[in-house]
Amino acid sequence: MSPQSHLPFSDRPLERRAWVEVDYGALVENARVVARVSGAPLIPVIKADGYGLGAVGAARALESVDPWGYAVATVPEGVELRDAGIERRLLVFAPAGPALFPELERYRLTPVFDYLPALREWRSRGDQAFHVEIDTGMSRTGVRPDELGEWRDALDTPAFEGCFTQFHSAHKDVDATAKQWARLTEAVRGLPRRPMVVHAANSGGALRGKAFAGDAVRPGIFLYGGDPGKGLPEGKPVARVRARVVSVRRIAPGDTVGYGATWRATRATTIATLGIGYADGVRRSIARCPDAYVLMKGERYPYAGVITMDLVMIDAGDRPVARGEIVTLLGADGAELITLGRHAAWCAESQYVILTGLGPRLPRVPAA
Repeated sequence: MSPQSHLPFSDRPLERRAWVEVDYGALVENARVVARVSGAPLIPVIKADGYGLGAVGAARALESVDPWGYAVATVPEGVELRDAGIERRLLVFAPAGPALFPELERYRLTPVFDYLPALREWRSRGDQAFHVEIDTGMSRTGVRPDELGEWRDALDTPAFEGCFTQFHSAHKDVDATAKQWARLTEAVRGLPRRPMVVHAANSGGALRGKAFAGDAVRPGIFLYGGDPGKGLPEGKPVARVRARVVSVRRIAPGDTVGYGATWRATRATTIATLGIGYADGVRRSIARCPDAYVLMKGERYPYAGVITMDLVMIDAGDRPVARGEIVTLLGADGAELITLGRHAAWCAESQYVILTGLGPRLPRVPAA
């Protein structure tokens, strides 16, 4: 019996068709950069399963930077972290309603409010911590500053732990961000009490120094290796998406590749098929970008034909390729690197969409 035979199929390294390698060391290094530049405690954003890379693994790794707490979007995301043994504050950013209160209390999750009747009901259950979102320009969720007068009595309690806003353009517009920060600070001055934690800065805001740091910052995309915005450094790569060659064939000039026969060989060439597809998160748009490529043994290979549900084809030319060889679609391969920002640009898509779109068929494994 093989020494791997007792493992679930997707956990047997030699049998994986495709997978995501997560460099937790790089994740922590990126977090330390944010802490150093902003000078503020961190509330790392690990919603959407840690931006697609695994929330539990991310939280466990980030414990080493002593964060104030973690930010998630939903109650189930918080429950998963509690069940995994994460004990720090867990701030649930989806506006809370009474139906969620029992789970919030049971799992010691901190709710966010932007609806006064819901907050009043929460307060009727005891002095349990909460945060309030202030809408300074996103017009999505949050209390408008001119509505805060109605909230004064409900906020006059030590349980009012924090308030925050969401920056809409910290990745590209410092002036707009400064205006939002000014609106937030003015709103805070008008509150019956200043909460312990006033926070606003995402990655783009936090990496611009202390101007928007407040009492804590909420980094997201930079932690996971993304480009946080104009004039700012890109995070150290955290995710590497890899797939095996599952089929190889030599084709003649004029032969077509893929659905719709949209790709036609102009010369004799080798087509290698990879065991990954759009059901795993590979964006179909990437094959339409003439600059896009994958990496194998540090060399570039262009896409050939459309991306299919389970398979991707690449043009190997006259280079030798064997079944089972490993190809990199995102991340480092030898001396070459496909950054998250570059890959997203090839797809004409957001970096956030690329990471959170990585499918559940791809095992997330720690980088070697």
